[in-house]
Amino acid sequence: MAYNRPLLWTIVNAASAATLLLLGACGGGGGSADSTADGAASASAGGTATPVMAAAVPVRNDLANLGQQIFGDTNLSEPRGTACVACHQPGQGFAGNHGSTIGVALGSKAGSLGMRNAPTNSYQGFIPTFSFRTGDDGKAEAIGGHFWDGRADTLALQAQGPFLNPLEMNNPSKQAVVDKIAAAPYAALFRQQFGANIFADTDTAYAQIGVAIEAFERAALQPFSSKYDAMVRGTVKFTPNEARGMALFMDPNRANCSGCHLMDPTTGKPEDSLFSEFTYYATGIPRNTAIPVNADPTFFDLGLCGPARTAPTLPANIVPGTTIDNFCGKFKMPTLRNVAERPNFMHNGFFNNLNEVVRFYSTRNTNPQHWYGPSGVPNDLPAKYRSNIESTEAPFNRAATAGPLLSEPEINDIVAFLHTLSDGFVPGSAPVVTPTPPAPPVPPAPPVRPAPPPRPLNQ
Repeated sequence: MAYNRPLLWTIVNAASAATLLLLGACGGGGGSADSTADGAASASAGGTATPVMAAAVPVRNDLANLGQQIFGDTNLSEPRGTACVACHQPGQGFAGNHGSTIGVALGSKAGSLGMRNAPTNSYQGFIPTFSFRTGDDGKAEAIGGHFWDGRADTLALQAQGPFLNPLEMNNPSKQAVVDKIAAAPYAALFRQQFGANIFADTDTAYAQIGVAIEAFERAALQPFSSKYDAMVRGTVKFTPNEARGMALFMDPNRANCSGCHLMDPTTGKPEDSLFSEFTYYATGIPRNTAIPVNADPTFFDLGLCGPARTAPTLPANIVPGTTIDNFCGKFKMPTLRNVAERPNFMHNGFFNNLNEVVRFYSTRNTNPQHWYGPSGVPNDLPAKYRSNIESTEAPFNRAATAGPLLSEPEINDIVAFLHTLSDGFVPGSAPVVTPTPPAPPVPPAPPVRPAPPPRPLNQ
């Protein structure tokens, strides 16, 4: 981790779900792959779950406290043993994939395998509802919504999804979930918040589960407590490499990260730096061949065009000439807050090293063979949609012959800056020291990842 954070996340070994957030599932019975992950995956090869751990997250109001208890309740899966928090662990940037090591998350059933990485659920209260708009370049763009593909308009709706997903928490029905809540130690608090007869109406009770979880996420998971936030407030200064990294991050002619991961360090208000505009991009992320469904070479996850959602209907006032095909292969841009704590990156979890993510952006155009194999052609989109891959804005417009955009020391500086976005900063703690790894050979063989047998898609 980037910094010592005992004041915010006290990690302990056995704790009651009624007062603490559980970080994993019991035994080896499975794990939650929150529908933010749109599925689940194997932990290592055997698909075992992580040990029970817990973290104290202070919550001040009753509705948020109720949501916290639901979020950490390992009885709400089938088989029991998996909580929502298994894929959104405080010590892993509110992500984590329930101990999976292949980039996508492990569900409550052993071997429950899906197709997407569980993104952070921190700072999700700032995401607008899904819509289309006209961008600064005059082109239509999608924005907002929850999950990688924006299919849920609110946090409350998103929170309902994992309970019924067979590759995630695997409950057979809303009634099954509501019955478990009604038998939980916090059932009285649920009645207090939503009415004495709330459990008599399954649909209403199920909807209120999402309302409670949303209240918890808004109350506890967007604290603006990072070193970056302290710097914005004027209470701390960056180290030289953090400052250099931020300058590169913001330079429109270099990394240009802030062109999409919006920030403004000059206002004195951390909430002006959400580090995403929550729009949708296809950036040519390499195919993760460890994902079981990718064993089928004809299968492609097309984000906004499915298969985890029905392609959205374009509004009547969309920019003329726009079709839904223009959005196929695009995924919502996540916030970079707490990014340095996450074990995997991108919608398909292809990357597990933050330096390698930045290196990809630096060399995608100039050394594509390293990322895609001998052909150098992006390999996780059908040919008909490759024109959707971003190529007009820096760093994606770099000429193929121009060489890497960033040097290895510059990559290290950007990563040092990204570590300042981790919540729980304690003044006086040691900054991150990012070692300089050797630059990759040119061109090396593409990464080889074993493909497990195909599994059914999540719905």
